[in-house]
Amino acid sequence: MTPRLKQQYVERVGPALTKQFEYRNPNQVPRLVKVVLNTTTKEAVADAKVLDLITEDLALIAGQRPVRTYARRAIAAFKIRQGMPLGVKVTLRGDRMYEFFDRFCNFAAPQIRDFQGFSPDSFDGRGSYSLGLSEQLIFPEIETAKVKKVFGMNITFHTTAKHDDEARALLEALGMPFRRK
Repeated sequence: MTPRLKQQYVERVGPALTKQFEYRNPNQVPRLVKVVLNTTTKEAVADAKVLDLITEDLALIAGQRPVRTYARRAIAAFKIRQGMPLGVKVTLRGDRMYEFFDRFCNFAAPQIRDFQGFSPDSFDGRGSYSLGLSEQLIFPEIETAKVKKVFGMNITFHTTAKHDDEARALLEALGMPFRRK
């Protein structure tokens, strides 16, 4: 079964963007390519088992198993050696990506304390949007009573848009709640 948001993109969002930006070719219309959830913790330096707890929660949130990330080089001041596990990340594509985006915008984002919308200034100039969360407890998949480690994460939404205004229009049309300037 096709995710609701993917069907909405095909039926409503794509044609609206084509009209707004006057695209001549359907391949010019920006679309969501992938969503990356990434978290790193300094506590992994002292205790690598912390990453196991984070991996379990991130797997529940994303719906697929995350992979570990490792230090690229040694940093003596932080007691980090090259190859040391420091975090986990998961890349979502296809149907899982659309389902996560839908859950994130409609269920998780409103759970953020004093939420006024996400900053519209966090685009990278090439159509990708990044944001940071301070805790994973906003996601409905996480049972608060069973949480052993609270952690934050970065979420990046990659699009095929060439410019930030096109990417912003795409994400807004898909339901991303941006703060008004």
